[in-house]
Amino acid sequence: MLSNPSQVVLRNSGFLESKDILLLNHEADLLAKDLLDTANHVTALALDYNHFLHLQPYASEKLVTHFGHQLPNDNQFDCVVLFYPKSKSLAPYLINLAGLYLKLGGQLIIVGENKGGVRSITKQTPAYFDAASKRDNARHCLLYTTELIADAPEIKLEDWVNRYRLATPQGEITICNLVGVFSEKRLDEGTKLLLEHLPSLSGRVLDFGCGAGIITVALLKAHPHLNVDCVDINAMALASCEMTLVANNMGANVYPSDGLRQTSGQFDGIISNPPFHDGLHSATHIATDFVKDSAEKLNHHGQWHIVANRHLPYSDAIAKYFKKVNITAENNKYKVYSNT
Repeated sequence: MLSNPSQVVLRNSGFLESKDILLLNHEADLLAKDLLDTANHVTALALDYNHFLHLQPYASEKLVTHFGHQLPNDNQFDCVVLFYPKSKSLAPYLINLAGLYLKLGGQLIIVGENKGGVRSITKQTPAYFDAASKRDNARHCLLYTTELIADAPEIKLEDWVNRYRLATPQGEITICNLVGVFSEKRLDEGTKLLLEHLPSLSGRVLDFGCGAGIITVALLKAHPHLNVDCVDINAMALASCEMTLVANNMGANVYPSDGLRQTSGQFDGIISNPPFHDGLHSATHIATDFVKDSAEKLNHHGQWHIVANRHLPYSDAIAKYFKKVNITAENNKYKVYSNT
C-alpha cells in the first residue's frame, strides 16, 4: 500500500519516463519498485532506517537503496523526487542536497501532505532553482516541480548544526543538533527529568533513540569507562550524536537500529527517552515491543531506566516483562520508570 504522497508521485510518473531518478527521504512503501515500470533507473535515499529496511529486499541492478544523511557517492540524476519532511527546518537541507544530486537543468519534484507544510516550498526554493510550480493536488497532498538553473553549494554539516552548551547534573556538555533532530535548540523536559535522576551504571549500556546524544554524553561524563551503544532510526540524529561525541572528546558505538533488532549481545543497562510520543495507538504498540525486547536484552541484574509522557500506558507492559513497576521520579508531564 502506497502512502498518499507516493500515490500522487505515481499518478504523475510521466515526469519520470526513461529518466535516472533519486527518491529523497522516501516513505515506508514500495514506490521505488513501482517506478521501475517508468523510469530508467531508481536510487532511493532514506533518512529513516525503517523506511530503508522496508525497501532493501527489493534492491537490484536498477533499484539502489541507501540509508543516511547523504549518498555515499557523487552520482547525479535527471530528476529528484523529494518527500517534504515532517520537520520544516529539515527542508532547506534536503533541497540543497537535491540540488547537488541533480544534473544542471534537471527537475526537482516536491511532494507532501497539505497539513505537513509543503506549501512553504514556494518560499523555501533557493536561487539556484527556478520558481516552484504547483502541478497536482490530490490525496490531501500537493506536488510541485522546479528546475536546477545553477550549481548548488556544497554541503558542510557544520553549517546545518545548532551547537550549544548545556548545564546538566553531570557537568557542562556541548550539544550538536542538526536540523530536523528532536529538541533542536534546547533540552526537552523529559530528558531533563531523566538526567536529574540518572542512575549509576557500569559495563555495556544501550542508549535507545539516542537523538543528538545528550543522554550518552551525560552518562560518559559521570562514568567515563562505560561502553555505550547509541541507536536511532533517524540519519540526522545519528550524525548529530557522532558530532556531539566528538565535541565532548568522547567515544561510543553509533549505528542505526529498528527497535533493538540490529543490536547484538546483552547489555548491563538500557536507558532512553523513547521516541514514542506521537499517536497513542502506535505509541502503545511500539512501546510494548520496546519493553519486551529490553527485558530480553538485559543481563541478569541489568538496569533499565526510561522517561516517558505520563499518559502513555507503560505500566502494564513493564509489569508483564519485568514483573514489577518502579516510578523513580515524576512531574506533571513525565515519569521515570525503572526495573530496580
